Amino acid sequence: MSRFASFRAFYPFYLDEHRHPVSRRLHFIGSCGVLLLVAVAIVRGHPGWLLAALGCGYGFAWVGHFFFEKNRPATFQHPFYSFAGDWVMFWDILRGRIRL
Repeated sequence: MSRFASFRAFYPFYLDEHRHPVSRRLHFIGSCGVLLLVAVAIVRGHPGWLLAALGCGYGFAWVGHFFFEKNRPATFQHPFYSFAGDWVMFWDILRGRIRL
């Protein structure tokens, strides 16, 4: 993978790595789970739920990559852009810009 000068340059690559609809659905489900588990951590005042949120988000996403996309998650080469890409794609799905 090449280096990207900006997130704007990275995001089209990110979307290309998430073409399979099941993979996008898994990412969306994982992101919903992350939001729920972060809320639980805040309400209960127990940071251990944040580890569960991390496992939920990456667990669903990586299943999508390894079993449906058949590619390696961008997280391994571009962790910050990939994290941002997850949330931009999540927002784009909510707004109907990306179809599940």
